[in-house]
Order: sequence, then structure tokens, then C-alpha cells
Amino acid sequence: MYDIKWIRENAEAFDTGLKRRGLSPLSKSLLDLDDTRRSAIAKAQNAQERRNALSKDIGKAMGAKDVALAESLKAEVASLKELAPALEAEEKAAVEALNEQLAAIPNIPNDDVPEGADEHGNVVKSTHGEKPEETGRRLIGVNKPKEHYELGEALGQMDFETAAKLSGSRFVVLNQQIARLNRAIGQFMLDVHTEEHGYTEVNPPLMVRDDAMFGTAQLPKFRDDQFRAGDDHWLIPTAEVPLTNLVRESILSEEELPRRYTALTPCFRAEAGSAGRDTRGMLRQHQFEKVELVSITTPDKSLEEHERMLACAEAVLKKLDLHYRVMTLCTGDMGFASQKTYDIEVWLPGQKTYREISSCSVCGDFQARRMNARYRSSEGGAPRFLHTLNGSGTAVGRGLIAVMENYQNADGSISVPDALVPYMRGVTKIEKA
Repeated sequence: MYDIKWIRENAEAFDTGLKRRGLSPLSKSLLDLDDTRRSAIAKAQNAQERRNALSKDIGKAMGAKDVALAESLKAEVASLKELAPALEAEEKAAVEALNEQLAAIPNIPNDDVPEGADEHGNVVKSTHGEKPEETGRRLIGVNKPKEHYELGEALGQMDFETAAKLSGSRFVVLNQQIARLNRAIGQFMLDVHTEEHGYTEVNPPLMVRDDAMFGTAQLPKFRDDQFRAGDDHWLIPTAEVPLTNLVRESILSEEELPRRYTALTPCFRAEAGSAGRDTRGMLRQHQFEKVELVSITTPDKSLEEHERMLACAEAVLKKLDLHYRVMTLCTGDMGFASQKTYDIEVWLPGQKTYREISSCSVCGDFQARRMNARYRSSEGGAPRFLHTLNGSGTAVGRGLIAVMENYQNADGSISVPDALVPYMRGVTKIEKA
């Protein structure tokens, strides 16, 4: 969310940033709304100041025994008092109209973000490893790699049909060793980030209020993509929401920063805008698990923290010996709250394509303004807004998909990556029971 004062002082830069997002200039319409707000505030203040002045004049008139003047002044006070509710309503409406518009505008991209209309404008930042089918290290004897759902159903440990009976489409029932492998992947990722990367583990609520969803910008724009839980709660679409909101409405000291949080949670998304996409398998589900990374830091450290967060997410895939590439998202493919985003795309032999498994974003003070989350510099002065970052460290379900497809064997079994064997109690291969 934006500071209208900043827009007034930087109207050209604001409109230029929106243009890079593919949006029309908005500074004039916003400043017109702000002028209306200012005018409404001024009218209410002038009326109140007039009432205060009249009260003093009434006292003087009464002291001078000028009854006629006193009554005239009292009549004007009464008239202004009657007008007050309308002036207050006008001011409230003007403030709400401006805030509604500001809340619907996406964050401005950093200068180094590549321009583009959609995912085709994304740029490869780096690549790690090689495709296993090209190295001869894995997929030995596998002439045509299968997709994860083919492997899971053949093993009798991935059941979409029963899940549909229970909950409808975009759900799955995992069982036996694949269920254990899914749990192992989540625990492994969480341990890496807490023990090696210094993130603090959090077990947050899975339901949050409107204010928390607004703070991280899921509301109001993405309301249809969320699951409502009762009258005043939402199921979290990602642990980014509760983790980032841990600092809402607070003023931290600079010495407390950075704060780094991680959580392994179920996530819930309506996927309202994805009808017909990825309907087979586990790629796009209403319920999934993810290890989330959130950093809270100062403005001068946020870009450095962004690179660090990316490295932490990459470390997980390196330990699992998975081939992936890092993409710098273009202006047309970035998330609503992001200033800059890196996507990590893992190679899936069954699909013969790269698929996103992590997205790491720096949001600047965009979310902090919505949450009123600030810090006080060690040098003193007025509190400043914090910078927030979030990323997947990584998606557990997509991690499971990647392991299954990259470690499949010619007989339909799945080898367990070395890093996960301790979490599988020594099991090195998943076979049909």
C-alpha cells in the first residue's frame, strides 16, 4: 500500500512504475481523491474551529449582557452542531474512497526487474545440476519417465478417486510409504532452515482475521482465491500471512532485526482462476503443505536478505540432488505485493518441463504499511516502516512430485534420496506393498 504523500511528491515515478506493470497512470485520479479528502477534513476542522470561537464569543456577549448577540451566536453554534455529522460522514467517505483505491494498486517493481507481459518475459538467473535422464546417474532403464500420479497410483499409495468422494476435485489421499515420504520432505526442509539457516520455527494459527489477510495483500483483490471460515476468519493460503503479521501494529528496535521465521503448515487455496489447469495429479490442489520463510528487516538490508532467502531455498533442492533453474520474474508475472521475485523451477522428467517449487519475494514496505509494522533506528528519529520478504522453502507437495519423478526406477519403484533416508527410518526404496 502506498503513502499518498509519496505519490504527490513522486507522481511521475509512481506512474512510470505502474506502466512497467502494464497499468495506466493513476497519480492524477488518486491526487484528486486526496484533494477531496483534504477538503472534507478542512471543512470539518473549520467548522469545529468556528464552534470553538463562537463559544468564546458567547461568553463575552453574556458578560456584556448582550442577550440578542448571545442568542444569535448560539443559533449559529446549533446550526454547526447539526452540520457536524454530515461533515464527518463526508470526511469518512473521502478517506475510505482513497484507501480503497490505494489498496487495489500493486507494488511497483524494482528498477532491475525485467519488463514483460507474462511468464514468457521471465529471465533465467542461474541453473543448477543436469537433467537426470541426460546424466545416466538416475532413471536407468527408464525409457519414458512417468508422471508422479502414474507412479503413485501404480504403487497403490496415491488415491485421487477416494479423495474426490470425500472432498471433490483437487484433493488426494496419500498412504503407506508415499505418505511417509511426504512427511519426511516437510520435516527435512524445516530442519534445514532452523538448524542451518537460523530461522525460528513457528507453529501459527491456520485461521486468520480480515486484517491479517489485508496486511499481506490477499485481501481485497484476491478474495475469490481464498477459503472463508465462518464470518470473520479465513483459512491461510500460505503461512506467509500469520508469520508476517507477527509484527503488525508494533515498533521494533533495529537491534531486534532481522527476524526470520519458518513454519510447516497446511495451506488452502480456492484456485478460482485456474479452472482446467493442472487437473491431473498434485500440482494444483485446494489443500497442500508448504514450508514458508519470512524475513523482517530494515530497508537497507532487504535486497541482501532477498538473495540470502533464495540461497536458503536452493540449499534444500541441492541436498535432494534435484536439477532446477532460478528465474527472475518479469514485471507482468510478479505477485501483487512484490517488488522483485525469484522463482525456483524444478525439472520434472515425467512432464518434461520445469515447474515452480519456490517463489521468493521482497516486498519493501508495501505490506508493512498495511500492517503498520515499524522499527526505530539505532540512530534515533521517528519510527520507519519495516521491509518484509517471503518465500517457499519449499512447497512440500511439489517436492514430493519432484522426488518421485526424478528418482523413479524402471520397475516402478522410487528410490529415496540420501538426505531423506534418516527421516524414512532407513527405507531406501518405495515399492508396491
